[in-house]
Amino acid sequence: MLACVRPYGYWCLIMALLLSCQGLAKTYQRPLFDGLTLGLYEGQHIGLIGPNGSGKSTLLKLLAGLETPDGGTLTRRRELRLAYVPQEDSFPEAATPASVLEAALADAAHLDEHDRQTQAAILLTQMDFPDFTQDVATLSGGWRKRLAIARALVTDPELLLLDEPTNHLDLEGIYWLEKLLATARFATLVVSHDRYLLENMTTRIIEINRTYPEGFYAVDGTYSDFLLRREDFLAGQASRQEAMENTMRREAEWLKRGPKARTTKAKYRIDAAARLSANLADIKARNSAADAGVQIEFAGTERKTVKLLAAHHICKALGGRPLFSHLDLILSPGTKLGLIGPNGSGKSTLLRLLTGDLEPDSGTIKRAADLRTVFFDQARQMLDRTQLLKEALSPHTGAIDHVIFQGQPMHITSWARRFLFRTDQLNVPVGTLSGGEQARVLVARLMLQPADVLILDEPTNDLDIPSLEVLEESLEEFPGALVLVTHDRFMLERLCTELVGLDGRGNAGVYTDLEQWQRAIAATAQAATQATRTAAAAKPADSRPAKKKYTYAEQKDLETIEQRIQDAEAKVEALQAALEAHIPDPKKLAQVCSDLHDTQQLVHTLYARWQELESKRPPG
Repeated sequence: MLACVRPYGYWCLIMALLLSCQGLAKTYQRPLFDGLTLGLYEGQHIGLIGPNGSGKSTLLKLLAGLETPDGGTLTRRRELRLAYVPQEDSFPEAATPASVLEAALADAAHLDEHDRQTQAAILLTQMDFPDFTQDVATLSGGWRKRLAIARALVTDPELLLLDEPTNHLDLEGIYWLEKLLATARFATLVVSHDRYLLENMTTRIIEINRTYPEGFYAVDGTYSDFLLRREDFLAGQASRQEAMENTMRREAEWLKRGPKARTTKAKYRIDAAARLSANLADIKARNSAADAGVQIEFAGTERKTVKLLAAHHICKALGGRPLFSHLDLILSPGTKLGLIGPNGSGKSTLLRLLTGDLEPDSGTIKRAADLRTVFFDQARQMLDRTQLLKEALSPHTGAIDHVIFQGQPMHITSWARRFLFRTDQLNVPVGTLSGGEQARVLVARLMLQPADVLILDEPTNDLDIPSLEVLEESLEEFPGALVLVTHDRFMLERLCTELVGLDGRGNAGVYTDLEQWQRAIAATAQAATQATRTAAAAKPADSRPAKKKYTYAEQKDLETIEQRIQDAEAKVEALQAALEAHIPDPKKLAQVCSDLHDTQQLVHTLYARWQELESKRPPG
């Protein structure tokens, strides 16, 4: 089925329509969207954005067929292969990565059991899974997210729907996902607040927002292209409101003069004035929605102490595994420090050392007298989910009808409006709020506490892009010291003047930007590989006991093993390059993956044999 519904730039070429919706409507307690009309085509990589509560996740569920619209029609191409990855991952008990992918292929009637196992092994190899038989329950959040994406990919989708896929991924995982989506041959629709991801992988951006006449606004191109076009659109809409207001004032003056409605011309003008009034009310509401946003303003103490906090040679290990050692940090007014590293490398632990909740194994942390530290906990354990919203928004006042902000009382309804909460939400439990709304509650509570040091652990989770932008502006203006853990690369690059990177192996370093960190990680990985090879080839110490001489077979083996290792490693590199070239033939692809696995095992076996032979080398 070929179609071209609207002249969308270079997408106005004749392309295959995968899915379309006409006049789609959905209500959850309040209308999410009404009259939504759009089409998804082959080859498009679409970013779907919008304020929290605008219905992005609901729209994905409708497109995936998991929910039913209240109105409108949704049409999919016949036999469309569609896959959906929700925000929260769910796997069967006692599942393994291999069994999860094989189960996803259960409905593929053209594949027998061996074929399903082969397809699963191929994809898990391509996605760098270290162990196909590991219990899924023991996987980290990042690897569970990779597995959820792999489960969708193994079905060979023509259209992949992803809802906040960067959740739980560390920076390395986000770079991996970005490359995967940017080079995908299938169409993608991704709900994400990661602005770099949107910039680097999309060919089209769609925003769901009531500020637009049709309920959405779409632009072909990257996220930066979208921002420029949207700014022009909103400026034009504001100008139209101003012109309509001027016209309405003239019509109001005419109506006040009491024109006689006997003539057809007068009746027409009165009716036109009524229509103009209704249209003006509509455009005012839309422009007000465009201007609405969270109002974030962190209060500093204006303290001028040069050293608010000084950490000297601090070390910390957990479960016998070193997280970092001999780390030095100085926090002063104006410091904007970012902490980066893989999941489990110790970032949250370091934050707890800085707040005083934990003590270092060695080293010292000195704090200025009466230091005021405010901490944002990514686990949101400070929130009592049984509390009413009005109680959670005013935790330090002893009253629930007002808060004290910057020394002045403010009524709780006005305070709630700063964070986009409606009056009817004040008496609902915090546990019923969305993730984004709970994040805004925490931000509101932090704003009531003047701070010398702000320590924020993943404050961007669940926040929409407008809220992220306001949060960044407030943190930029905060006069005290900031320590920030986030996987939001845009925020790190905009705010942080210095990055401390934890590599997950017990090492820590200071970096100027993310690019320098990426180069350091690559160099560390290369050095570790080289060190392993060197250790395997190293001669035993002279103090070792005397060994027997080599047998004839062992001597011949030793003479050729270095060349065999080099040949095997060269073959590994060639096979990896072949995989990256996207082999279209499934049988050839399966053979390449099998050869790669066997050759990698051969390299390990040869190194082990080399080390064994060297351990037998006679002294002298």
